[in-house]
Amino acid sequence: MKKEGHASAEKRMASLAARVMELAYSDILIHMRFFDVALARLQPVARSGLRGIATDGTACYYDPVYVLQCYRKESGMVTRSCLHMLLHCVFFHNFQYGKLEGDNWDLASDIAVEGVALELGLAGASLDKDREAARVVQGLKEQAGGITAERLYRYFRQVPLPGEERERLGQLFFRDIHTLWVPTGQLEVTQEQWKKISQRVKADLKSFSRARDGLADLEKNLEEATRDRYDYGEILRRFTVMGEDMLVNDEEFDYVYYMYGLEHYGNLPLVEPLEYKESEKVKEFVIAIDTSASCRGALVKAFLRRTYSILKDRENFFSKINVHIIQCDSQVQSDTKITGDEDFEKFVKYGKLKGFGATDFRPVFAYVEKLKGQGEFENLKGLIYFTDGYGIYPERMPDYQVIFAFLEEDVHRTPVPPWSMKVVLEEEELEKEGQEREGAGGERLEKEGQEREEAGGEELEKKDLGERT
Repeated sequence: MKKEGHASAEKRMASLAARVMELAYSDILIHMRFFDVALARLQPVARSGLRGIATDGTACYYDPVYVLQCYRKESGMVTRSCLHMLLHCVFFHNFQYGKLEGDNWDLASDIAVEGVALELGLAGASLDKDREAARVVQGLKEQAGGITAERLYRYFRQVPLPGEERERLGQLFFRDIHTLWVPTGQLEVTQEQWKKISQRVKADLKSFSRARDGLADLEKNLEEATRDRYDYGEILRRFTVMGEDMLVNDEEFDYVYYMYGLEHYGNLPLVEPLEYKESEKVKEFVIAIDTSASCRGALVKAFLRRTYSILKDRENFFSKINVHIIQCDSQVQSDTKITGDEDFEKFVKYGKLKGFGATDFRPVFAYVEKLKGQGEFENLKGLIYFTDGYGIYPERMPDYQVIFAFLEEDVHRTPVPPWSMKVVLEEEELEKEGQEREGAGGERLEKEGQEREEAGGEELEKKDLGERT
């Protein structure tokens, strides 16, 4: 009888918890119809012993006991937790787990979605500690320059939180468990599928926002989530040109005749392998660095380290290259010519940024035309301009490809010229690449640095703009 009574109690408890979850979902859908497709992807699934609410991007898992306890303590907590979890998926926070520092990303993503939840102001999801949370969100928004998870993550890395403060904020903004963010197998709903869902939410939100103000944080997070990501290695492939490499061309080598000659005529092969091969690789291009006051040196160095690591790949560039790294604010400050690995490595390690004035892109293009007139380039393929985007663009289209690279989207930024391409790079990826490179080659670079200092050489200064011109 006891077992039957216990089973009956558990069944009733499961039924009540499922009803609470159903009410929470209905409350979100009634007031925010633009989340309909997203919620449909996250069907509630009971999981006893979970001690919370969690998602892996394919379902909403909940512990029936936890749901009923939360509902009894504060009825809005279940709806708030479901909304919180949903926003994580819509903003792709779960797909970034494992790529970034876990503690900082956990806290940054929780605060970001709670900022949006507070902005949405769903009455059925209000909590007693919302006033304190809103005060913290407003302060962080001013300090970090925004309330997206990406901005907060960068801010927490630059300004580490004391242990007690981190714990306090973690408890203040905790709503769901993130342990299922680490995939254990093939996901039913991929990031690409969630991107389509988020784009649908973004489109539906436009009609909803006409009748309501105060959705800036939701729109900003959606912009960050749905913006296109770019592979910098693929970008560099735009600058490849046909040329001859001195290497064995296996594709045009016939081993049948080669082996026949060796077998019948001793060591006399009938066909020798070709010593060159037509291939598409990087040979000539320009990297322009915006050294205005708004571009931080650490990010510039990270960008150069990323570029360096790509160029180190022998499949991407010729043994001899002609790359110019031009620093410019409102005028060209320096030009360093790179002809091989050693030049690039020294510049990344020892090069100094010059300028820090206003931004004007036109001097770089005028200077490149001057170099072309002097015969510096045989076949310039393209130019990459790393900048914050706040400058004066040239009006005329050059006869080479141009890419303007930014670290973040900004709707207030002047659009790039129609003849150029805009890419937004990932700051975290740039920094990660730089750290890996420095870790791999740190000892060798340090040894070279000591030898350089002892010799008293300043090789980079010999290549600056003053001596070149």
